[in-house]
Amino acid sequence: MSTGEIARLGGVGRAAVSNWRRRHDDFPEPVAGTASSPRFALSEVEAWLRRNGRSYRLSPADLAWQWLRPRGDDLHLTSRLADVGDHLLHENRALRPELRRALDELVEAVGPAAAFEELCTRLRGVLRSRTEPSEETALAMARIALPRPGTLLDPACGTGGLLLTAAPRRAIGCCADPALARIATARLQLAGIDGQVHAVDALRDGPPDRLADGAVCDPPGDRSHTAARLVGDRRFAYGLPPRSEPELAWLQHCLAAVVPGGTVVVRMPAPAADRRAGRRIRANLLRSGALRAVLTVADGDLWVLRRPAPDAEPPSSVLMARGSAEEVVARWSAFLAGREITGDARVVPVVELLDDAVDIAPERRLPRVPGPDPAAAYAELQARRPQVAEVPQLIPLAERRDLPTATVAELSRSGAVRARTASAGTVLGEGDIAVLTVADLATGSRPTGRTTPSRALVRTRPGDVVASPMGRVRVAEERAVLGPGLVAYRVDPERIDAEFLAGVLRCSPAAAGSGSARYGQRARVPLLPLTEQRRYGKAFRELQDAADAARAAAERAEELQRIGGVGLVEGWLVPGPED
Repeated sequence: MSTGEIARLGGVGRAAVSNWRRRHDDFPEPVAGTASSPRFALSEVEAWLRRNGRSYRLSPADLAWQWLRPRGDDLHLTSRLADVGDHLLHENRALRPELRRALDELVEAVGPAAAFEELCTRLRGVLRSRTEPSEETALAMARIALPRPGTLLDPACGTGGLLLTAAPRRAIGCCADPALARIATARLQLAGIDGQVHAVDALRDGPPDRLADGAVCDPPGDRSHTAARLVGDRRFAYGLPPRSEPELAWLQHCLAAVVPGGTVVVRMPAPAADRRAGRRIRANLLRSGALRAVLTVADGDLWVLRRPAPDAEPPSSVLMARGSAEEVVARWSAFLAGREITGDARVVPVVELLDDAVDIAPERRLPRVPGPDPAAAYAELQARRPQVAEVPQLIPLAERRDLPTATVAELSRSGAVRARTASAGTVLGEGDIAVLTVADLATGSRPTGRTTPSRALVRTRPGDVVASPMGRVRVAEERAVLGPGLVAYRVDPERIDAEFLAGVLRCSPAAAGSGSARYGQRARVPLLPLTEQRRYGKAFRELQDAADAARAAAERAEELQRIGGVGLVEGWLVPGPED
């Protein structure tokens, strides 16, 4: 038993079990596992609980699991659980008698399907597999992929969770692990679903013999496939998937595995929407009309695709939406029916997406998710601010002002901005050349780094906008060299105000937690006349100055506290006279 299972057995928390181990010399010693994940013998734990007068309850599921996982032997755990599935379906006499009796008791309590689900849930905890889609997301994927009764395919189904949640008329799955394939088949059949999971690696096995009406997939992210192995495969008509983009291989396999007009829903990682390596495939999916929607839900992006019918005219638009699973399904249905789409969604023309980046992330096309009222929050903070610096007067509007925007990348192509990235070979250390570092951007200090001369150095001059991947942005006030990880934007002063651009980059949603030096290229800059840019830039600079002054005041207060406290303790200072 693990410490978590002991806690459940005794009806206590994990911390209580840790205390028992620490305070009681007679607590059982681990019999398996590791130092960080020890395993204990059930009989010894039961004896200790009885000896110490502690009540416990061993449920039928606990007992069956302990017989299924003797001494924490996990090497063949999936095979043993698959044998249990066979037993529940076909009365497998090869099981140990003790395990059969425990299973009979569990089945009598909850039924065969629920009994097997209980054991499968515990298996997932042991395997610590990647996070599966939530039940709400799985239902949304199924409703979009198979709106009418039919055959649903999952070519990388694992233990069959997506197919089980969808409950189609007929389910077809594939899993490279034979034991997991047997488990998935048992789950489907115990739930009354006409389903079969084949023990094959669908990506390497080639095109399927039978086409499904729809497909769902949560790609495993396995990067072991090689482009050479996939060359000439008719499934990859949209482009040979690079090794760094395994999800695009699974996506194309699904498209080849459904009937013309069939729908495919794939849960994709958010970076797949704009990674450079997948740009050509994304463009081909858009041009052909295969990609119909990108829907953002709580646990990922859902790419909705349809296999183009022969000689059909490619659609001219794509749905971008975000919200709960139920909301995005409703918006997809409205999009298909040609009805008005309400809420956080937009129908985007395909030609708008076919630029140099082919960025299909909904967050770039939809309005920023509103948080607390910015005007009220600003007024409250202004009322409570320390009196250390003036802050600009910002006037709240009755309605949000909808401003046209362009990305920094688009401004770069027009010549309004020129971006330069610090050389990867810039090494900080000794030398006579001043280097602007990320820390300098955070504090507003003069360049503190030093380096030696090199032809690869990127130099800045006053007026350049310098940014770090985490959203630290300032306008340079003196000449220096860019430190590692920094980007400098040199603006055309007749078109872009430097302080305005710095403020936009500093507050861009893409900066928060991005960690990527490319975030600035995707930041959207409001297109304002230069005179208005300067007004905004002045306000941005005053906000930055107020933050710098507040930080400096806080640092002085910390230093006063430290020095004053030491002086009082060591006898160098005494309290002043009372009033």
